[in-house]
Amino acid sequence: MFYHVKELQFNARVSKPDPAFASLLLEQFGGANGELAAALRYFGQAFGARKPFPDKYDLLMDIATEEFSHLEIVGATIQMLLTGINGDLKNAAENSEIMRLLDGKAAKEQMIHEGMVAPQFLVGSAGTPAFTNTQGVPWTAAYINGDCTGDLTADLRSDIAAESRAKMVYEYLLQFTDDPYVKETLMFLMTREVAHFQMFEAALENIKPNFPPGVLQSDPRYSNLYFNMSTGNDYTGPWNTGKTSEMGETYQYVEDPIRYVMETHGLQGQQPQGTNRTMEMVEQADREMSQQRSEEINNAAPIDEEQEWNMPSDKTDEKGKTRSKSKGKGKDNI
Repeated sequence: MFYHVKELQFNARVSKPDPAFASLLLEQFGGANGELAAALRYFGQAFGARKPFPDKYDLLMDIATEEFSHLEIVGATIQMLLTGINGDLKNAAENSEIMRLLDGKAAKEQMIHEGMVAPQFLVGSAGTPAFTNTQGVPWTAAYINGDCTGDLTADLRSDIAAESRAKMVYEYLLQFTDDPYVKETLMFLMTREVAHFQMFEAALENIKPNFPPGVLQSDPRYSNLYFNMSTGNDYTGPWNTGKTSEMGETYQYVEDPIRYVMETHGLQGQQPQGTNRTMEMVEQADREMSQQRSEEINNAAPIDEEQEWNMPSDKTDEKGKTRSKSKGKGKDNI
């Protein structure tokens, strides 16, 4: 259940109209890394997390709802940046203010050329924020469908990357406006991306085990091989020397991949090196993880019981904590 409060989460302001920047800001309204994409990404991920990870469900729904609030802030800012323009476009008479300012074909062409990155923004919606990116490309679910994998550890890693990309878009947008009020709004939105990054990072760390994503383990014969697949200046670092970051295996640097592949008959003769893992250990871990992940879901939602989404207040969740029907947030609660 969503409840709309008409005041913005952050009181957006603008000093003066700026249609050029309004069109740039569309990137965060209907672009691949914008607020709509973020809201729907986390909203979709939350459903699969509700039973096995009710605490993460709460996190994802909270942040998804905040992202809808940010979408509202971006839309309101775009609308204010077009004050005096979107209204005049509704006036079909030649004596409207915008037509007097743009008297003559050259003036009109100059506005389109210099003032609008996406001219269709004006002619398609008279300046009302539309779900497109800066170039006028319509928003598509293809931006986010790959972020709902059904495995929360993979989804959270995708969310961390998404917050990073969104942060960078705001960082770039800040360089294209001199309006102190707009900068203030963009700084707020950029800062919330940083905050969400840390929340998702903490949620991922709270799931054990969380590597590798999914259930099946990696093959110890190939998990720590580094192939030197280019010629020229070769660099070494923690990505190809020392221990691997998650499993603590020793990197095996393959200096001449062609010869190595030939000598091992296409890696068919490869044996585990620099690791204490064996194929038997991997098979055992596969069975244990399969059972653990399956039980997390089946125990949370037994198939022989009637299913009910809203949990009565006198019931407890899988963590043994009583859940309230309402948390007073005006959104989907358990």
